[in-house]
Amino acid sequence: MNATAANPPLVTAIIVVSAVVLYLILAAAGARFVERVRQRTPGSAARVATLWVMVRRVILIVIVVLVILMVVDIWGLNMAPFLAVSTAIAAALGFGAQNLVRDVIAGFFILAEDQYRIGDTVTIAATTGKVEDIQFRVTVLRDGEGNVHYVPNGQITVSSNLTSLYASPSIDVRVGYQADVDRAMEVMLDELASMSADPSWSDMITKEPQMLGVQDLVGSGVLIRARLTTVAEQRWSVQREALRRLKNRFAGEEIEIL
Repeated sequence: MNATAANPPLVTAIIVVSAVVLYLILAAAGARFVERVRQRTPGSAARVATLWVMVRRVILIVIVVLVILMVVDIWGLNMAPFLAVSTAIAAALGFGAQNLVRDVIAGFFILAEDQYRIGDTVTIAATTGKVEDIQFRVTVLRDGEGNVHYVPNGQITVSSNLTSLYASPSIDVRVGYQADVDRAMEVMLDELASMSADPSWSDMITKEPQMLGVQDLVGSGVLIRARLTTVAEQRWSVQREALRRLKNRFAGEEIEIL
């Protein structure tokens, strides 16, 4: 009788411990690799980290399956009944697994095409939030109010990445019909240029402000629009600060904002 058959509990324990150690080693190596990429090429770090999350899950599944098969072999269990039951269950589930397969395939293409990454702010399936995780079946989003949304990957027909490379938020101000529109546009552009030159904001604003002019003549006034080009993740902070500054500047210039 060989050693494996002689002491199955001991061999099983060795296999399980070895599998855990192997997974921890691979996980640590992957984390070091992601950190090295982050230091050398910061622009690729987010994508590599997102891909590593998925690869780590695949590694875990493979290790668990291999351990189960090895333990079954060590204990000499008859797999025929298990295989028969598994085949029946697979046949029953196969008819209802189409959505699951679709979600998994869609998740693969989301990662392969780099549509979005963990940490990006996106709009998918009429939901906007920060990507906290991309799993085999779902994408996990957390919206601005802290709510967590689980969106099946197969239901994502259009994805809008709000934090990819750069952003161009529109800055809108509505003034009354009696206001000097040309003067209002001049003041607006001057204030935005002043903000872009401010050291506190200059790193977030990547191009000179652009005055688009009169956007609409609405019932209550004239809508004037300008545009800023910003670091993608800072679009909302820049937009809020720009509106705050314009409100104060227009008040000082005695230009009424509606």
